Amino acid sequence: METKELIAQIMSDIPTDIIEAAKNIRLIITDIDGVMTDGGIIYDNSGMEIKKFNVKDGLGVKHVRQNKVLVGAITGRASKVVERRCEELNFDFHYHGVKDKGKRLEDVLDTLMLKPEEVAYIGDDLIDLPILMKVGLAVAPADAIEYIKPRVHYITKASGGQGVFREVVDIILFAQEKLVDIYDSYTKNKT
Repeated sequence: METKELIAQIMSDIPTDIIEAAKNIRLIITDIDGVMTDGGIIYDNSGMEIKKFNVKDGLGVKHVRQNKVLVGAITGRASKVVERRCEELNFDFHYHGVKDKGKRLEDVLDTLMLKPEEVAYIGDDLIDLPILMKVGLAVAPADAIEYIKPRVHYITKASGGQGVFREVVDIILFAQEKLVDIYDSYTKNKT
């Protein structure tokens, strides 16, 4: 099966309105806890915070940034572990300990000179609603709080910490006709 056919088959269950919205995305903003992690927080005996991230999300960040889509995080908790992961993945920006996410979105839009319809946001809880209700592509993980789900455009198959960000990235790259080239870059012999 040709790459294009394979990817089209895999993406065939994504609604056309989601594909249309994804074509316009120039910035993906994500919450962290409950999206890029499973939402759990582990403290060791010395009080150190431990979180588990999915490496599939990390490769997704690389793919989308290479294709000129910006990546940012707006998270309600301040965490050194999360700051480190955002830095490691070269996020274009990341804000921590944000209580008014809607206001922060306005600041980001002004700074980057983007329209709300050019932004995808992934969130899983009530604090994310002020952004989810404003952006062009609002996404929640499969295990998001039930109150969130009616307010988003798309609910991922993956649960938080299980590749949610990557799933959204792949939809955006598919919609923007870039996913086939990315796939082929890994499967073709380079000489």
